[in-house]
Amino acid sequence: MKNRFGKISFAAVLAAGLAGSMGVTGAAQAADAVRVILVGDSTMAPETGYGNALCQRFQANVTCLNLAKGGRSSGSYRAEGSWDKVRTLLQDGRDYRATYVLIQFGHNDQPGKPGRSTDLATQFPQNMAAYAEEVKALGAIPVLVTPLSRRSFREGVLQTDLQPWADATRGVAAAEHVPLLELNADSVKAVQAMGMAEADTLAMAPPPPPGSPAPQARPGESYRGFDRTHLGAKGAALFSRMAAGELARAVPALSAEFKPGLDGGAGE
Repeated sequence: MKNRFGKISFAAVLAAGLAGSMGVTGAAQAADAVRVILVGDSTMAPETGYGNALCQRFQANVTCLNLAKGGRSSGSYRAEGSWDKVRTLLQDGRDYRATYVLIQFGHNDQPGKPGRSTDLATQFPQNMAAYAEEVKALGAIPVLVTPLSRRSFREGVLQTDLQPWADATRGVAAAEHVPLLELNADSVKAVQAMGMAEADTLAMAPPPPPGSPAPQARPGESYRGFDRTHLGAKGAALFSRMAAGELARAVPALSAEFKPGLDGGAGE
């Protein structure tokens, strides 16, 4: 800006310099941000899983997007186009220092679920490997998550029917050299230790009276009643703490991105 003598004032130069400096600083701060994207089924999804509670554990400068969806398998999540949305997000990662994509499937890959089931020996590991490879190709960091345990007991023993899918996920993580969150092992150990009565308090709704059948959601409806798969607030808090602890262990660079005391450590 020129003064009345036609010369550029020092104050104008200083102001312009400060503005330019602030612009560079703001861009640098944006580029230093971290993004976390959650991909999975209902045990991770909003309202029914632990994903939103995990997002809330991160510092405010971390962008955490929960794109998990109920009823999806490693095959149907891609087939319906949900994975395309994740790819689009990853293609525009200029504002982030790093993007981590947590991927958890298994529940709906099991047999007996038309349109969702995948073959454990071939399709499931191929699907999980493809997710990991595509995330890496797009400049982000894949993190595979073994499936959260169900909470069904038989004669006092927790039924670990998701173990084969957890094993397959471990195998893919090792082959692809990507971080792994042992959520299945952690949740199995915790649920077995607490027993069925206490584990039932982790559900979305209170358990029915003894001897009464558990109400089931009708086809096409959201999960309304009690079951031993989906999570209420107490279950989401417990398993998000486990996931945070596993994430801080498997990806040390993310440990500083959690709010103080919410990294899933033993002192929490």
